[in-house]
Amino acid sequence: MAEVILSNRMQALTDMVTPGTVITDVGCDHGFVSVYLVQKGLSPRVIAMDVRSGPLERAREHIREYGLQDRIETRLSDGLHGLKTGEANGMICAGMGGPLMEKILTEGREQAQGFAELILQPQSEIPHFRTFLMDEGYLLLDENIIYEEGKYYFMMKVRWLGAMTDDAVRQKVGDSWKTEGLDPGLAEKFGPLLLFRRDRILREYLEWMLTERKQIVGRMEQKADADNPRTICRRQEIADEITLITRALDWYDNGKEADCI
Repeated sequence: MAEVILSNRMQALTDMVTPGTVITDVGCDHGFVSVYLVQKGLSPRVIAMDVRSGPLERAREHIREYGLQDRIETRLSDGLHGLKTGEANGMICAGMGGPLMEKILTEGREQAQGFAELILQPQSEIPHFRTFLMDEGYLLLDENIIYEEGKYYFMMKVRWLGAMTDDAVRQKVGDSWKTEGLDPGLAEKFGPLLLFRRDRILREYLEWMLTERKQIVGRMEQKADADNPRTICRRQEIADEITLITRALDWYDNGKEADCI
């Protein structure tokens, strides 16, 4: 049987897995990530879960095709509800919005806090999701950004460090979500480790965002309702975003933030 070939963004997720980790693949869809992890020897065993019966059945079919039924278990599960604490020591979750991912981690807090690593790829509300993880006590271990088929995908690898009532824990978690010399707001918006590494794809993303936001402001200024209070408010929000993007790009060019606020 031929080996599974993943898309760039899914490949980037599996690249973050520590070899030997028993993974639960939450929202496994067709199951190809689960199959890949076992095929490549990255995971000795995978628990593939999805809330939808249709995709889960297709995952079962693919698992049977590759003869991996003894190493990949499938479960119909809403988030982490179908997993007992300690059954897996790692988690992959991708292909859903940040608010839904927050819900999964909140409702499955006991299971999530027991993982040695969580590899997450939220597709919306990413700055808010970063704040959520920090507030919940998750230490940032790694992050990445991938461009595929006209879209940018952010992903991060975290683990729960402990209850945030301890000052030392709070400090360590907070430090992992910052970049020295950079305003925390920029780290939250665009990713501290990506900025620290001056990631090439993040820079492309910033340049794309800057062009797009300037075009939006230009179109808004030409509209008949340009003086409408709601339009003015929205235009200011976009202008503030442009300021943040410009500061981030200045970090790339000069190793410091632009003095523009």
